[in-house]
Amino acid sequence: MEQNLTRIFTLFGGLALFLYGMDALSHSLETAAGSRLKSLLAAVTGSPMRGVLAGAAVTAVLQSSSAVTVMVIAFLAAGLLQLRQAVPVVFGANIGTTVTAQLLAFRVESWRYLLLFGGVLLCLACKGWRGRCVGEAVFGFGLLFEGVTVMRSAMEPLLQSPLLRLELARVQQSPMHGLLAGVCMTLTVQSSSATVALLQSMAAQPGADGVHSLLGLTAAIPILLGDNIGTTITAVLAAIGQGRDAKRVAAAHAIFNLSGAAVYCALLQPFAALVRLCSPAGVECAVIARQIANAHTLFNVLCALVWLPLTGQMVRLVCALLPDKKRPQERL
Repeated sequence: MEQNLTRIFTLFGGLALFLYGMDALSHSLETAAGSRLKSLLAAVTGSPMRGVLAGAAVTAVLQSSSAVTVMVIAFLAAGLLQLRQAVPVVFGANIGTTVTAQLLAFRVESWRYLLLFGGVLLCLACKGWRGRCVGEAVFGFGLLFEGVTVMRSAMEPLLQSPLLRLELARVQQSPMHGLLAGVCMTLTVQSSSATVALLQSMAAQPGADGVHSLLGLTAAIPILLGDNIGTTITAVLAAIGQGRDAKRVAAAHAIFNLSGAAVYCALLQPFAALVRLCSPAGVECAVIARQIANAHTLFNVLCALVWLPLTGQMVRLVCALLPDKKRPQERL
């Protein structure tokens, strides 16, 4: 019992390192290049395609779709963006956030100590605030990967628990169960990147035969889709107290992920086959982290390709769902 508690605390400690590293990375880069990133967003959103590319690029740099979504809502409130310009940026932010899962699938965490050491050296060597911010960002990047390593080491013995294995069996039998599990996980930690990293570590554990994944791709995909749904809560919270267009962007973000999750859950087997086709062959427990990363990227890219030509329809839909409040007519 004491060992299990220690492993659970280790798991949460690794999660804390991951979240802190991601927050430090995002905050440092936003401080170092925030004004330029904001100028980029404001300048290149003239067309839906450029808006998607700008959203993906800024999110890939900041490693946080939540930060970009909050930034877009702030731009709307300040009148720097129109609703039709903001919606494609949110589509692109969903694509940019998949970079974290791709990096983790390549197992770049072996470079974590070099990143941590390099980040500290930059902070000590650079006298300017911009150089120190870059050093803090590099250190945060290394801390992020250290958190993943700690979580992975703590999870291996925890997954031998009969209770957890029973829960995983339920997820494998019911996609809806997995979808709800993904939503709850992301709502709890407020980071889809953290829950996807956790999912990759869990799925990479071998089953009883030592070949197949303990979870399996068709069980992992619904959890992944739930992660994407859960991350929309950040935009909803950021839109509270803001103008009508800010709430509409949050609604567009939710519709984007909900509609995609509904379609891919209905087409779970064909989507899993497509993911396997786009991923390297090999023993399942060895390649499933790459498969999950590819599923995450494919989901967001394909959803963006579908919704991009329908940007106008999305704007009209959220305006219909959240119409302008009618002002009471003044009495004569």
